[in-house]
Amino acid sequence: MSQTASLLKVLGIPQSDLCRVTGMSRSAISRLCAHGEWPVFGADQFMKKIDAYLQTRGLAEDQMQALRTALQEKVAKARSHRAKAYHEVPTSITETETETKDEPMLLQNQALTQEARQHFGLPRSPFVDDVQSPDDVFQTPSVRYVRAALMDCANNHGFLAVVGESGAGKTTLSEDLEERIKAGNRDILVIRPYVLAMESNDQKGKTLKSSHIAEAIAYALDPQLKVKSSPQARFQQVHDLLKASCRAGRRHLLVVEEAHCLPLATLKHLKRFLELKDGMKRLLGVGLIGQPELRDRLGSQNAEVREVMQRCEVVELQPLDNDLEAYLTHKFARFELKLADVFTPDAFDAIRARLIYTPRGGKPSDARSLCYPLVVNNLVCRAMNAASKAGWPQVDAQVVAGC
Repeated sequence: MSQTASLLKVLGIPQSDLCRVTGMSRSAISRLCAHGEWPVFGADQFMKKIDAYLQTRGLAEDQMQALRTALQEKVAKARSHRAKAYHEVPTSITETETETKDEPMLLQNQALTQEARQHFGLPRSPFVDDVQSPDDVFQTPSVRYVRAALMDCANNHGFLAVVGESGAGKTTLSEDLEERIKAGNRDILVIRPYVLAMESNDQKGKTLKSSHIAEAIAYALDPQLKVKSSPQARFQQVHDLLKASCRAGRRHLLVVEEAHCLPLATLKHLKRFLELKDGMKRLLGVGLIGQPELRDRLGSQNAEVREVMQRCEVVELQPLDNDLEAYLTHKFARFELKLADVFTPDAFDAIRARLIYTPRGGKPSDARSLCYPLVVNNLVCRAMNAASKAGWPQVDAQVVAGC
């Protein structure tokens, strides 16, 4: 634990108070307290706000001075913009660890051991098969918006791209959409082309072409239909099927998983599928589910994708960060287990700090949070396994820092 974090703990000053008085985010305060990473701009103003707040706490002068010294030392480091000064600011994941261990380790699946389950009184792991109904989906403001956007896309035949890091919950939300459609008895047909071997080029795998999407739509609407071999006849079949289905009151949503692997030509053709109409009425909505590479492709200035870029709404799943405690509370509540029985209060800021990633050679301002559900699950499992092995009653900041 850093000197700043230790002093705050001894003085009984929660990091949430620093968030409130400075206006900084929880992840930014975690980086400051655990690793001394100040924002590139405004460090002096933030320091003045913290100093003014400390004066209201009624601390002894030696306590105030010790904390000021720890904070001001780190402000001095943050002010330096020389290239040689970058390595002086500690990061949660060092350059060597980024290349060899930490980032792959955090993404690797971690199972909760039998000893850990017994130690904490869990009949089974709360992170295995943990989402089996819409009630199991933890809803942050970001998740609620994505859920609403997906349903709107299905109801109104929109064009939507849901983007998120691996483990952010993208696939879970697309499955949640289907469950909500069933529960609400909505007449919406979700069409999912198979993407098992899909890659962006035929050297790595098999590209998903427009003809394959047409076959998927035709099969979903009429499994007994013999699809025409001619492209013209095949697309006419699909158009006629969609018109007949839509006139019967059904809506259609094409969902493409792993959309960041779509070849450029198919990405362009999706706009043309969207323009299949019956008069002025759209017949099909399109939902793309992909990793950040999809956002980069849709946000580029590539003239070839401008027609798609101008029509497709891109929504991104944000990391848990401020919702970390609520997320873990939601997970453990399924086992009638209180979060305080497993974690000490300082563990959550340690988890946030542990999941800050700075790219190799990057500056503190390049740091980003990896606090996504799957990554959190894996890190928590490691910490619980370590605590049970050491015989500690709870997971605290020291345990998390060592995982």
